[in-house]
Amino acid sequence: MASTADDPEQPLVQARRSPSVDPSFTPSAPRRQGPGISAGQTRRKGGRRRSDNPHVQRSPQHRRTSTGPRRRELLQALGIFQRATPDQLWKLTRPDNQHDKLVRDNLLDLEEHHLVRIETVREDQRQVWVLTKRGHGEAKKLLEPKGIRISVLREEKYDPVTGKLLGTSYDDHAAAVASTAAELHRAGIGHRLGFQTEIAHRLADGYVQRADLVVRAPEAGVPVLLLEIDRRTEDAHDLVVKLRRYWEWGRLLPKDAAKRTVDLVRSRPDAIEHVDHEQRLWRRFYPPTGREGLVPLAFVFADTTEAKVDNAVAALEEAGRRYWAPRRYDSLYEKAITARGTTARRSPSSSPPWSS
Repeated sequence: MASTADDPEQPLVQARRSPSVDPSFTPSAPRRQGPGISAGQTRRKGGRRRSDNPHVQRSPQHRRTSTGPRRRELLQALGIFQRATPDQLWKLTRPDNQHDKLVRDNLLDLEEHHLVRIETVREDQRQVWVLTKRGHGEAKKLLEPKGIRISVLREEKYDPVTGKLLGTSYDDHAAAVASTAAELHRAGIGHRLGFQTEIAHRLADGYVQRADLVVRAPEAGVPVLLLEIDRRTEDAHDLVVKLRRYWEWGRLLPKDAAKRTVDLVRSRPDAIEHVDHEQRLWRRFYPPTGREGLVPLAFVFADTTEAKVDNAVAALEEAGRRYWAPRRYDSLYEKAITARGTTARRSPSSSPPWSS
């Protein structure tokens, strides 16, 4: 009620405010903490650990049966052959072992470190292993300083609709090439780093003849050996054509050949027979064989019968005699792969014929 003039003015009494019991929203001054420690966190002796961050993956530990040399050997073998099974890798790296268990353990170890992966599983339940992008880089560091060409990376691609992994086919021909190298290495022919696949030989008309496998085994008396692996999927005529192409490539001259030599070869068809092998193109790629003629070539017949092999060899000997001087050899691996070798025709500048 409003006061009137008749009422004496009452003095204002200021009431004392009681302390507030509500929570205060005013932030308190933070206590100074050391670097890397948030406010309110108890200081811990020993500093921060990598395991404090759950988003940082821990590096997997190597298995007890996995060793550095074995892991390097597997990376090198997969870098050369691109794809291989544990059985093939066992024979390519440690053929003296009784089985491939250590190879499988080391592959699992490399898989945990994201260096290799399983691309597919064959009908016989054998896994086919390939390098990952990271593993391909590691294999490249191991092979290129030694002058060894690394195979193309098998990229991991998936179908955008079904999500299925693409490019997982492991054809029988590629398996036969890897198995041939594995059996040769197990038999003591060739070093594990002395194998190369799909080596190109360019002819004068531009056609490229690729050798399935090239072996360099000087310690076994074979400085170089070209191999063509046939699963009897090619006609004998096709094999004769391959013989002719290798023969033609062995008769080529390098681009920087002397003009006198070039004019001599152009003068008549058989003039190349009088040109020393040291002046020919093939000596720029391969070492001297110490044998007669050109680089030795071997036909390897896989996944077939002895009768079919005999028929193919008979056709090669008859139709290919113009280009090569065929010679028969015994079976290379009993009940495994049958091989037949050929040598180039004799020329005046050649040394004694190659033999196994």
